[in-house]
Amino acid sequence: MSTFPSGVAVVTSQDQQGALRGSTCTSLCSVSLRPPILLVSLHLRSGTLATIRRAGSFAVNFLHSRGRYAAELFSTAVADRFRRIEWERTPNLSQPWLVRDAHATAECRLTETVEVADHGVVFGVVREVLTVRGAPAPLLYGQREYRRWPEALTAEG
Repeated sequence: MSTFPSGVAVVTSQDQQGALRGSTCTSLCSVSLRPPILLVSLHLRSGTLATIRRAGSFAVNFLHSRGRYAAELFSTAVADRFRRIEWERTPNLSQPWLVRDAHATAECRLTETVEVADHGVVFGVVREVLTVRGAPAPLLYGQREYRRWPEALTAEG
């Protein structure tokens, strides 16, 4: 699937005990418009998946082109990720919102998870979408490289 370019998001969650977790994700899509439902796919051993299940909610932070640091940070096992990046709580579900790195963030209420092979497919009803006016173009990932939206349109090869 590395040859298929995709937008980049960081899926975040915080449970009632205060555990903060997040994972970089390119496996996500819209499932339904009414009600608006998003799907994200996370590894079954992911701490983010476990936290989402406990919390019952999560945020999908759609990264802009200057969010590459966040994408790389949340794809590692670094324990103190949230100390290395600016974030706030979303207004409705109090989930981690990467305010400097996301051009949009969807607050989602967990509806169900389905285990498929080594991943958990997470479905969430979108409660609100937070957008940033004047944010840079979206960040893309494909062929094991990050690209900005305009670069992807003009890149050859």
